Amino acid sequence: MINRRIFNKAVGLGTGAAAVSLTGLHTDAFAATAPHGQGGPQVPTVPGITPGTHTEFQRYKQVKAGVLDIGYAEAGPAHGPVVLCLHGWPYDIHSFVDVAPLLADLGYRVIVPYLRGHGSTRFLSARTPRTAEQSAIALDIIALMDALKIDKAVLAGFDWGSRTADIIAALWPERVKALVSTSGYLITNRKAQLEPAAAAVEHNWWYQWYFATDRGKKAMENEEERIALCRFVWTLVSPHWNFDDTTYARTAEAFKNPDYAAVVLFNYRWRIGLVDGEARYDRYEKQLAAQPPIHVPTVTLDAALDPFTPPGDGSGYREHFTGPYAHHTVPDIGHNLPQEAPGTFAQAVVEADHF
Repeated sequence: MINRRIFNKAVGLGTGAAAVSLTGLHTDAFAATAPHGQGGPQVPTVPGITPGTHTEFQRYKQVKAGVLDIGYAEAGPAHGPVVLCLHGWPYDIHSFVDVAPLLADLGYRVIVPYLRGHGSTRFLSARTPRTAEQSAIALDIIALMDALKIDKAVLAGFDWGSRTADIIAALWPERVKALVSTSGYLITNRKAQLEPAAAAVEHNWWYQWYFATDRGKKAMENEEERIALCRFVWTLVSPHWNFDDTTYARTAEAFKNPDYAAVVLFNYRWRIGLVDGEARYDRYEKQLAAQPPIHVPTVTLDAALDPFTPPGDGSGYREHFTGPYAHHTVPDIGHNLPQEAPGTFAQAVVEADHF
């Protein structure tokens, strides 16, 4: 989930000048058909949709890419402009099950991959370490783009997906047409993570400390227990989302991946310095430790009910985005923003693409 140091830094900051608070967005998209500025491109309006309208994708595929055989869903025309939607933890591709058809109807080719350790994505070799440092996941997506012969795409994500998209935009901007990053700038600064945060902030990361223990490891390695744990996390981070058993069960299938526990445990333990990453990724992590700026056109979204959303309407991370930029705060929505407010998320993609 979100970088706790970014959260802590933002506590007490005021409202940013570029921020917009959005209302009435449960079924309607947030932006009208209007230019960004005088002479700017018109931004199409995404039709309103009731969350949960769709339950499955029409097309599921597999492709060998890098160290993985990646499972992904695809929607829209094969030659349309590409949008890559990246999920977080503890979620899967179904976070975008309503977003994808909205964008497909506007002519986008939408690719929604399972991240390493999730769903039908598998490591090609039993000898590949089941690591999950932030740059490894980003390179998985670069490999996917290469395998699908996608030169450039709009990247849109939340949680791990936002972090992954941020990294690609920072280190490989030539591959990114535009960016939608929920919760803003999430590139992890491991050195900063070693310092304590405010007590209220530390409280939100209980699962991170749990995963650092043998008890947490045993829970994650037990399929039934980890599925129950992840459901509990859903209720905490999306307090107004009334998802049903069927909705959760659909996503929980992705948690039955044989590498799920290893990948999740490594990711959270790595972030707080308990394990070292693979040497092959060291040069990328050194670049990321410098907190590189992001120059590509960007829309950031904050979900108002997400406990990981810092105060300040994005002002705490605004300095990291140096290109065309807009920020929106989405009321009454929790951590799983694309599934809770699919029209809002899809509209942000269209807005970013039209900068």
